Amino acid sequence: MPESNGAACGAAEKVKPAASPASEEPAAIAGNISYHAQYSPHFSPLAFGPEQAFYSTAESVRDHLVQRWNETYLHFHKTDPKQTYYLSMEYLQGRALTNAVGNLGITGAYAEAVKKFGYELEALVGQEKDAALGNGGLGRLASCFLDSMATLNLPAWGYGLRYRYGLFKQCITKEGQEEIAEDWLEKFSPWEIVRHDIVYPIRFFGHVEILPDGSRKWVGGEVLNALAYDVPIPGYKTKNAISLRLWDAKASAEDFNLFQFNDGQYESAAQLHARAQQICAVLYPGDATEEGKLLRLKQQFKERKADRVSGKWSEFPAKVAVQLNDTHPTLAIPELMRLLMDVEGLGWDEAWDITNKTIAYTNHTVLPEALEKWSQIVMRKLLPRHMEIIEEIDKRFKEMVISTRKEMEGKIDSMRILDNSNPQKPVVRMANLCVVSAHTVNGVAELHSNILKEELFADYLSIWPNKFQNKTNGITPRRWLRFCNPELSEIVTKWLKTDQWTSNLDLLTGLRKFADDEKLHAEWASAKLASKKRLAKHVLDVTGVTIDPNSLFDIQIKRIHEYKRQLLNILGAVYRYKKLKGMSAEERQKVTPRTVMIGGKAFATYTNAKRIVKLVNDVGAVVNNDPDVNKYLKVVFIPNYNVSVAEVLIPGSELSQHISTAGMEASGTSNMKFSLNGCVIIGTLDGANVEIREEVGQENFFLFGAKADQVAGLRKDRENGLFKPDPRFEEAKQLIRSGAFGTYDYAPLLDSLEGNSGFGRGDYFLVGYDFPSYIDAQAQVDEAYKDKKKWIKMSILNTAGSGKFSSDRTIAQYAKEIWGITASPVS
Repeated sequence: MPESNGAACGAAEKVKPAASPASEEPAAIAGNISYHAQYSPHFSPLAFGPEQAFYSTAESVRDHLVQRWNETYLHFHKTDPKQTYYLSMEYLQGRALTNAVGNLGITGAYAEAVKKFGYELEALVGQEKDAALGNGGLGRLASCFLDSMATLNLPAWGYGLRYRYGLFKQCITKEGQEEIAEDWLEKFSPWEIVRHDIVYPIRFFGHVEILPDGSRKWVGGEVLNALAYDVPIPGYKTKNAISLRLWDAKASAEDFNLFQFNDGQYESAAQLHARAQQICAVLYPGDATEEGKLLRLKQQFKERKADRVSGKWSEFPAKVAVQLNDTHPTLAIPELMRLLMDVEGLGWDEAWDITNKTIAYTNHTVLPEALEKWSQIVMRKLLPRHMEIIEEIDKRFKEMVISTRKEMEGKIDSMRILDNSNPQKPVVRMANLCVVSAHTVNGVAELHSNILKEELFADYLSIWPNKFQNKTNGITPRRWLRFCNPELSEIVTKWLKTDQWTSNLDLLTGLRKFADDEKLHAEWASAKLASKKRLAKHVLDVTGVTIDPNSLFDIQIKRIHEYKRQLLNILGAVYRYKKLKGMSAEERQKVTPRTVMIGGKAFATYTNAKRIVKLVNDVGAVVNNDPDVNKYLKVVFIPNYNVSVAEVLIPGSELSQHISTAGMEASGTSNMKFSLNGCVIIGTLDGANVEIREEVGQENFFLFGAKADQVAGLRKDRENGLFKPDPRFEEAKQLIRSGAFGTYDYAPLLDSLEGNSGFGRGDYFLVGYDFPSYIDAQAQVDEAYKDKKKWIKMSILNTAGSGKFSSDRTIAQYAKEIWGITASPVS
């Protein structure tokens, strides 16, 4: 780092500005960075601190991306391949600089170039804010998929919304989690390019007119504009770069009422502008009120825009594939029907045939509360024409079942799109609308897809046996090993004698034959220690807690939710603390020292999740300051978990907890990231854990807990009063109730684990049932970690078994088996 901004400014003055947008030579790159600092200025000309240097560097990298981008889309225009439009409410992109220069193969050149200004590339990377366009696994999966689409040269687009304030930035105070707005767009994003020529009108409210010829037209209401911002997504070692198109909402100048403004009615004058700003302000705004529900529905409607395709409409499905990433983009279905019928003049049957052949749906959850249901009243008010179309789809589906499958008549009410069982609150079941309308429905892990077929969508399966598929999720090995864990990735390349594993992850199996090699063990341990030290520094910087890199680093990072069972983790840590307190000094010395780290955001309105965050912090405050035990146990809550934090935590982790109630996690993808980085998993047979355990070997995975097919029976047993809690479980709860971790009232949280039935009681997520097997599995972890040779071998075999979990494999399967698209590489 330079000694001061003045020193950096002086260095910048010595580098002559010269536009060299496509150069890969360090000197020319430095000239291009200097050119952007001078001629694409965002700061005063005398400033060239780390922030200014980052923006100029990013704009220089963007020059490379724009060139590839333009060539890619010119190529697609000429060859006119079938294209996929991937619709997702979330994209968790993370920082882009490291990924961009890495995928373009110019990391070394840029590192050398920025040194001419007195900077290390890593320091500039740290200036970038994570793009706040998502929350958890759903958004990160979408981003991994885009990376793979580009790398596989597929003609594809990502579509989403440009949230100004994201979900929220998490701050931890004495009161627990506090939420403040994300500031990633406070200045600007150097990666996005606004497309002022790509603007579509978006109508809300209004009414439906019936024209003399019987056709229908949606008119009136309020009309906003959707403006496109494009973010380039470069492929790895390929000339292709594709787009993530993000929509923002705008009102036009003519919607500003100058008369009202001059009359002092300032808010009324800019009412439509204010409403437009609200739409893309926040991801998942609270929807307890009707205003909140309308705002969420506006977001979901706005997201569904795809570009028009020329030619005969009957050929549309041969040119366009639309993938709905969960139910949030479901309104693409009635909107495509509306465009085909009301705008293009097609009849129902032809429009329905085109829609069905175009749209596919990915289900990401079996949780009842996450299977979206929208009020018919709200839908009819905001989108009257779409509600008519949904009613017609429902009516025709019902008629089809009754006329062709008489025996299913009794099941029709649960299968219908419209649920009128509560006349006061009739709803639209969005998942049912997706299943009825899409040509293909897929789950995201073997177990999850089987649950969809055997339970959630079993009745539909009997009608459409070929509609359902599995596409086990994957992660990009570029971001999640090659770039975030350079020490380990160099070792993998050295021992495999190739870096081809970065785009052919199955090559990792070649590590298995070296699993007992002492030289590899020494190198592997050294790389892991380097990552642990980097992680320890991050923890100190953000929490002020010092952790020992020689202790076992045990990490659980994911959205805070009762089914993900961070509560089980912290109860286990409380029990461990109680046991340590009861030991003599000599007994403690035989204990495996452990640092338990938990991170993740709790939704602002999810009270029990926020109580869990508070509990982790309260336990940490006591344990970490207890001189009797803090050599052997530390408990740390990692604040504001995001992609960049994950890129530090995952390489430094040795044990990772994926401990959801079996059958409730669709897949999980952080489990794949940990395993790829040589981390051993403790987990249940849930989601992709099942397949990870098969691939890495069951002896390299710590298994515990009930199986998915036992859960319903265990809940029934609980209701019937047959559950007998383990004394260790009772001890952990009692220690919290005793006030050992402060005066906060944890009774409502702990009460969810008590009783046999009732709302918010009866331990729905089986924390008590799984607690004893969890504690026993953790004891096995402690023993295994004492045998360093055994542990490192387990770590190597986790990486070696991760080949299946590349998003390149997942996306190749989507392309071939669902979308029907093929690679279209720029030559």
